[in-house]
Amino acid sequence: MKKLVIHGGRRLSGEVTIGGAKNSTVALIPAAILAETPVKFDSVPDILDVYNLQAILNSMNVTSTFRGGELMIDPTNIVESELPSTAIKSLRASYYFMGSLLGRFGRATVTFPGGDNIGPRPIDQHIKGFEALGATVHEENDTVYINAENGLKAARIFLDVVSVGATMNIIMAAVHAEGTTVLENAAREPEIIDLATFLNNMGAQIRGAGTDVIRITGVKKLESKNTHTIIPDRIEAGTYLALAAAQGDGVLVKNVIPEHLESFTAKLLEMGVDLEVREDSIYVPKSVNLQPIHIKTAPFPGFATDLQQPVTPLLTLASGTSVIQETIYPERTRHIPELQKLGVDISNDVYGQINVTQSSNFHGARVSAAEIRAGASLVATGLMADGITEVINAEHVLRGYDHIVHKLTMLNADIQIAEE
Repeated sequence: MKKLVIHGGRRLSGEVTIGGAKNSTVALIPAAILAETPVKFDSVPDILDVYNLQAILNSMNVTSTFRGGELMIDPTNIVESELPSTAIKSLRASYYFMGSLLGRFGRATVTFPGGDNIGPRPIDQHIKGFEALGATVHEENDTVYINAENGLKAARIFLDVVSVGATMNIIMAAVHAEGTTVLENAAREPEIIDLATFLNNMGAQIRGAGTDVIRITGVKKLESKNTHTIIPDRIEAGTYLALAAAQGDGVLVKNVIPEHLESFTAKLLEMGVDLEVREDSIYVPKSVNLQPIHIKTAPFPGFATDLQQPVTPLLTLASGTSVIQETIYPERTRHIPELQKLGVDISNDVYGQINVTQSSNFHGARVSAAEIRAGASLVATGLMADGITEVINAEHVLRGYDHIVHKLTMLNADIQIAEE
């Protein structure tokens, strides 16, 4: 077990470069097994999820090498085999192997995935999509068995709720299905466009990614002919933007796509953060006289649920009480008691509303990261606090943030990884 040890109170300045999107990467790696040729990615974030996915690939005789942000995957000798339950259970995104294995072999057996505990995230919409394509699905002993004995056939599928995971899984399953699948009420996140771009460059026929209606015409085979560059991570970018506004004396956040962050940067501007938005970077000056705001999380292009926790430390500097309404995962509140240990005036109610009141005199404490984004909020508050903060269960933070200790150190933070 690892912990992050933070000596707080230091002002931040300089530049930070954002890595490739975690939420793209964890779908693109499973999608690579749909190819009949080796696949190459670059701008791959150096996070624990990548190594867990490599272990799963290895169990199927799919070789991979990861070095310097470049990931090579060779699925040409893939074999069907039982996937390692340890890696599956530590990584919720392993459920993307349901769609990719179904698309590749017409069947899949996947242990029910684990990952962050932020409340119920059912896979009923994934199953609905697989069944519409002609597969039978049953669950037994935390394992999902999917089989399309007669092959996958195109269908019209309407998602009852907008789901990024289900949208991606159905796309991967449908790329080899006979006919044209129409997926309605699809999620619109940039990571879905990234997945569709990768598959289309290999010969898939996917139209409408980024809108709520996606059409997937099945093809016989997919062949990679070039390197796919993963889009920048908008959640990592938002995390550093919020931290820079809270504790920075001038920070340039590089390698961003500003259009992916408009709902987030709009809220920072509303607070009084004088952002300078450039073509592929955003400059955050020292921020003063901040105003409280109201945030309501929503599917893209709304305010991302993954950013409600990282923005919380910044809200403590506003002159009043800010309100967050968490509509995606109402149980995403495990950071609250930990932030209170650091001196943050924060509370929540049973309706998913979080109140953050102006606070000061944060003090170091020993706190626990329950999941990735909760951990990010604790790290940010620890950097703002006086004294030493220890964030235990740091694997959660390292699982989602590329080279976070190095990047923060280069911004003048005093932070180290230590064994617990």
